[in-house]
Amino acid sequence: MYTNDTSSIVSLFESGCHRSSDIVSATLDYRFLLLRLVARMIKTWAFSSRPSISYNSNSGRFKRFKGYNYGVRMELSIAQPDDWHLHLRDGDLLEAVVSHSAKQFGRAIIMPNLRPPVTTTAAAVAYRDSILKALQRDTDFTPLMTLYLTDKTSPHEIKLARESGVVYGVKLYPAGATTNSQDGVTDLFGKCMPVLEEMVNQDMPLLVHGEVTDPEIDIFDRERVFIDRILKPLIQKLPKLKVVMEHVTTMDAVKFVESCEEGRVAATVTPQHLLLNRNSLFQGGLQPHYYCLPVLKRETHRQAIVAAVTTGNRRFFLGTDSAPHDRQRKECACGCAGVFNAPVALSIYAKVFEEAGALDKLEAFTSFNGPDFYNLPRNTRKITLKKTPWKVPESFSYASGSIVPMSAGESLEWFPYLAS
Repeated sequence: MYTNDTSSIVSLFESGCHRSSDIVSATLDYRFLLLRLVARMIKTWAFSSRPSISYNSNSGRFKRFKGYNYGVRMELSIAQPDDWHLHLRDGDLLEAVVSHSAKQFGRAIIMPNLRPPVTTTAAAVAYRDSILKALQRDTDFTPLMTLYLTDKTSPHEIKLARESGVVYGVKLYPAGATTNSQDGVTDLFGKCMPVLEEMVNQDMPLLVHGEVTDPEIDIFDRERVFIDRILKPLIQKLPKLKVVMEHVTTMDAVKFVESCEEGRVAATVTPQHLLLNRNSLFQGGLQPHYYCLPVLKRETHRQAIVAAVTTGNRRFFLGTDSAPHDRQRKECACGCAGVFNAPVALSIYAKVFEEAGALDKLEAFTSFNGPDFYNLPRNTRKITLKKTPWKVPESFSYASGSIVPMSAGESLEWFPYLAS
């Protein structure tokens, strides 16, 4: 007689049974019940403990520990990333945002669209000093400076920039294309041609905001038209010019970059253009904190960009385009363009790569492709991404107001921990 009911076993002993068969039967019942309880405990533990997966960046493989594959917890160790497109602003805003980037990234290409813009090497050096002064003590972060290209920039300034050792690129803003671009280029193939030729001589990359500003062109088509009108003719005229197409947003840009010579033309990709499409601007009402330039595009373009970066293409690398504005300048009748994504960038990149089944390609995108293109050494320091749920703050306060980050109030995973 076998039973799963403990009360029957207890009653059997309480009845004073003395037959050895009854005692043996009761003992077997007790052991059987104990085994069932242990099995249930093991099953419960297996479902709730979530065995780990670790990633070895040297072999490019995941190591799965024994256990049930229910709710996998991951820990990913990669070379410290760099941010190849970052806006730090100046003044109080600089002091408020720089730490969000410095605690994750080893280096960053700093955009020059201040007021007034950073048009000279001397101004770039002064801006770099301001950034370093705003950093917390013992912070190992290197700002890589850029110049703002204008119709008045001289070839001599490019020589000075290269000799300075602190300037790593020249930014092309078509006049009126984005924030503080009113001083941008109006005559690229005329007045700027001697400067571009000197950039070839100095191996100085041209960093391009790839949108036309013609009001007759639909805002969702401005990147595609820029490629046809500007980039393709430019590459034909100066095939040795190094070009970074910044914050690409369309399959047209992906195809163009992939068609160019590797090592000559590359592209940065932002978290928002990997994660969101243009519907995100309007869901639940107008979303000013998702408004940036170039604007978010339709889903087919987002999928094309995700496919490009998650297949391991060396031409694409991390560039957050983190662009903070005070909350009042975003939530107003004429809001500024820019997404402040520095606090969440690595979490979102990891999310996108995980959903694509390409976590083994994440390190190249975040940490290798950028320095390889810029002919800089890769970082030796490590950063660990742990799949730990965390909530993004609703805002960050600073001396002059507050800044709302991307994904404010949402729960994300993959929290970055920098090795000490």
